[in-house]
Amino acid sequence: MSAPALSRPSRVRPVPAVNVLVGVDPVHCRPARDAAGIAAHHRIRHVVFVEEQGVFAETDMDAHDARTDVIHVLALHAGRPAGAVRLYPTGPGEWLGDRLAVLPEFRTANLGAPLVRFAVGAAGARGARLMRAHVQVANERFFQRLGWHTDGAVETYVGHPHVPMCIEPVAPCPWLAGATPP
Repeated sequence: MSAPALSRPSRVRPVPAVNVLVGVDPVHCRPARDAAGIAAHHRIRHVVFVEEQGVFAETDMDAHDARTDVIHVLALHAGRPAGAVRLYPTGPGEWLGDRLAVLPEFRTANLGAPLVRFAVGAAGARGARLMRAHVQVANERFFQRLGWHTDGAVETYVGHPHVPMCIEPVAPCPWLAGATPP
């Protein structure tokens, strides 16, 4: 009995390279510290709140943007500026987060949650015991899923309905903050 003939392997056609980030989160949130980062932060807010939503007529910038204790957060998606949020202290142990914005072309990249978590963590690392936000009504459920609580009745802010919400930031683990464990 003779051995069965082996079929000749078919020729494999090369496929074009695909950019895939395996095991790497393409979203990176950080405080905007240099002029380029601050400009990108403000450009994102302008696109969303002035051009897209019409919440503000000419600019969404206000006196808080000039404060030295304000943190302007920038979210990068695969290195490209894609989202922003602003936070600042409002009193002993209290912080306010506002101007959460994600560019339309990045809305399916799930940038909102990392931005909110980063803001809450940054406030907590600076001693916040309570963080507040005035959230557009359509985003109330999103914030609830992130652990926020509704903190009052719907109110009008810049002509649009918003819901006051709050969260108690969790203090970061000492080793995450750079402290050496005992």
